[in-house]
Amino acid sequence: MPAQTIAVAMSGGVDSSTVAAMLRAEGHNVVGLTMQLWNQRRLAGHEGMPEQVQGRCCSIDDVYDARRVAEDLGIPYYVVNHEERFERDVVRPFIDEYLSGRTPIPCSLCNNHLKFDQLLITARQIGADMLATGHYARCEFDATRHRWLLRRAADPAKDQTYFLFGLTQEQLSRTLFPLGHMNKPQVRELAREHHLALAEKPDSQEICFVPGGDYKRFIDAYLNEQGEQLPDTSGELVTTDGKVLGHHEGVHNFTVGQRKGLGVATGSPLYVININGAEGKVTVGGNDDLLSRTLIARDLNWIAIDGLHDSGAAANTPMRVHAKIRHRHEPARAVLENAPNGEVRVTFEEPQRAITPGQAVVFYQDDLVVGGGWIAETG
Repeated sequence: MPAQTIAVAMSGGVDSSTVAAMLRAEGHNVVGLTMQLWNQRRLAGHEGMPEQVQGRCCSIDDVYDARRVAEDLGIPYYVVNHEERFERDVVRPFIDEYLSGRTPIPCSLCNNHLKFDQLLITARQIGADMLATGHYARCEFDATRHRWLLRRAADPAKDQTYFLFGLTQEQLSRTLFPLGHMNKPQVRELAREHHLALAEKPDSQEICFVPGGDYKRFIDAYLNEQGEQLPDTSGELVTTDGKVLGHHEGVHNFTVGQRKGLGVATGSPLYVININGAEGKVTVGGNDDLLSRTLIARDLNWIAIDGLHDSGAAANTPMRVHAKIRHRHEPARAVLENAPNGEVRVTFEEPQRAITPGQAVVFYQDDLVVGGGWIAETG
């Protein structure tokens, strides 16, 4: 690849830092960009929130680490503040989804609305031809299809395409994923070869704005800070046959598949089967009740195919795919068919466990990402 000006989205982790070092070594003009998305001290100690939590992505320490790597590599480095937009497009929808009885994915929202939107705008403003990230995925142009394609990473254990299904053709055309053909041990070894101080830094595991992973406390603390009352989403806890087992304090305390913290004791394990946010009703049942063969997906984005109806649904359905309903889910055989209002019905060959409204469903054909959408309901 000829020498280019490439902006690297630097998170302060080993992956993006290694990308910056790789591209710099190849002779490219590299510029490091870090997004300031959330004030980590903002709710510290508020309403039972911890004062300090380690292991979150995009923390102040990560900004420090990214700046240190940029200095060591001798590349320009900038921190771009997008806190206001992050709160509007990621944090607030995260809270609203939980209060509506759905389970959101903030990382996908962040990718769609900020990392591959606002960062590409910033990259263009500083004269960068491309944006490179540390995601484990592969991107290429298919001259036959006349489309940019997104493919799964060579290392299935690190593949991150599930979180990238919302990327547009224009975004893919200007994005590089240099780690797509590598596995994590190879990346760490390359970091050592480039003498990066954070070659052994562990991966972040938590949502950047929810310390300790306690989203319930976060919702309480955030609304309190905003001067808002937690809405009353309490209601009945019922069985699949309609028997009332008790009363719960709010639908945001539950997610499909949850077993612990239901507030009732029976002779056999119970799981959350369905959450009706409009009625405040939480349905529980046995493990077999979690199995479902169909779902409806909305707000679809198609990557590998063209020729779409105005409604947004695919023109060439029914279509056989492997569908992935959560990050750690093994894609399962399914058929896509158009549904009303631009939605798509996904029918699995075999029942799948705990299909969860609010999560993404991503469609694959071999290693190719066909597209994806948001789970609206299950059948």
